[in-house]
Amino acid sequence: MSKKELADQQEQLARFAKALGHPIRIAILEMLATRSCCYHGDMSEILPIAKSTLSQHLNELKDAGLIQGTITLPTVKYCIHQENWNKAKGLFADFFTQLQKTEDIC
Repeated sequence: MSKKELADQQEQLARFAKALGHPIRIAILEMLATRSCCYHGDMSEILPIAKSTLSQHLNELKDAGLIQGTITLPTVKYCIHQENWNKAKGLFADFFTQLQKTEDIC
């Protein structure tokens, strides 16, 4: 693996980790994981936050590539971006495996 590929993976992992770094975003992902999709309005009725705050969290998850949205005015429905979710799982698995190896050495 080249230094550039390693740096790219680290950057992507950090982006995913940042997106997962808020309890509401975790709640959003848990909600989406149990459904094929969910509408913004439905989420705003379930989650204890303002619609504008929900939109900010959805944008953070979308910018990280963990979810995707489909706009059908006047609604927006969201779902987990499966390809990127699988990539995130792989990067986190590799990261934690590498840390475990280091832990075994020390």
